[in-house]
Amino acid sequence: MNRNILKTFKTWVILPAIVLTSGFCISCNTEGKEIEDEVLSLSVLPLEKDTAMVNFEYLGSIEGKVNVEIRPQIEGLLDQIHVDEGDYVEKGQLLFTVNASPYMESLKNAHAAVEVEEAKLENAKIELERLKPLVDHDVISEVQLRTAQSDLEVAKASLAQSKALEATSRLNVGFTKIKAPVSGYIGRIPKRVGNLVTKNDTQPVTNLSDISEVYVYFSMSESNYLKYKRMRADSTSDYYLKPEVKLILADGSTYEHKGQIDADGGEIDPSTGTITMRASFKNPDRLVRSGNTGKIILEQVHSDVFLIPQKATYQVQNKTFVYLLQDDNTVKMKEIFPNGKSGKNFIVKGNGLTEDQTIVLSGISKISNGMKIHPERDNRLAKK
Repeated sequence: MNRNILKTFKTWVILPAIVLTSGFCISCNTEGKEIEDEVLSLSVLPLEKDTAMVNFEYLGSIEGKVNVEIRPQIEGLLDQIHVDEGDYVEKGQLLFTVNASPYMESLKNAHAAVEVEEAKLENAKIELERLKPLVDHDVISEVQLRTAQSDLEVAKASLAQSKALEATSRLNVGFTKIKAPVSGYIGRIPKRVGNLVTKNDTQPVTNLSDISEVYVYFSMSESNYLKYKRMRADSTSDYYLKPEVKLILADGSTYEHKGQIDADGGEIDPSTGTITMRASFKNPDRLVRSGNTGKIILEQVHSDVFLIPQKATYQVQNKTFVYLLQDDNTVKMKEIFPNGKSGKNFIVKGNGLTEDQTIVLSGISKISNGMKIHPERDNRLAKK
């Protein structure tokens, strides 16, 4: 009995010890696991140089390369309209006819006046020829001969004046037919047959637009203009010789032909702080018309730059930082100086960054300088 009691006592003592020991080991394992869990697994991005494209957008108004206001050179009633709004016409084509009757009468009168002056001139010549022998034989005084010569000169001047009036009348008759000075499209025609037209009308009889090539006028801020000029001056830039631009039409589509900036206003408007620019576009299909609107897209290329996702950065007192991954998987703050944005990325030129470095891409708000992380490398995250 004593041996059984002793055996039972030993069992009671040993079992709790085993339980306590096991509990202690479980506690140790749990604590170790919690320490491991404190090392965050975060996505990282190896740096590599790339080419970035920055777009600048400007609202623009479109005009034909040649826009002509068609106005009458004379006053009269509109007799005929030979075209319709929207018609395409060739240079020299008849557009309108103004009543020519009063101008034809003026031309007849002017022609008759010329004939009268020609007759007077002929009489003056005859008179001069008649007087010359009489002066030579001292029959009359030389004064009479000089008077005859003066009359001849007056007759010549009167004839020239009459011919000038005749030419003016002939021009006025020609002005009764209004023709297209250039090839292009007819605009709105506010006048109707029977309406009076004059040179001083506030509205032209129509507008004629040559849209084989169109101009897009847009305004650029002073700061963007300086960037643009520096870009033009950069011999390594794709825009050194011909800065191409795109045109976004009113329906959101991109115009198939690229244009070029070929002129600027020459001075900054002090009231708006902008300068007017002009881009020209070929328009062989005549899709774009005068009066259309659109957006000019000016693309700026940055070569050999780092594209740093904005989500991988943080701000401290208006300064921008990233976390660089060190060899021991700790992170280190690094200030960067963005040169603009491309999509959701900052454009960074150098600033001490190199292609053998890696930045932390996610969980920026959860870490601090010197903290150790578990990096997860995935190049596919680079430009998302």
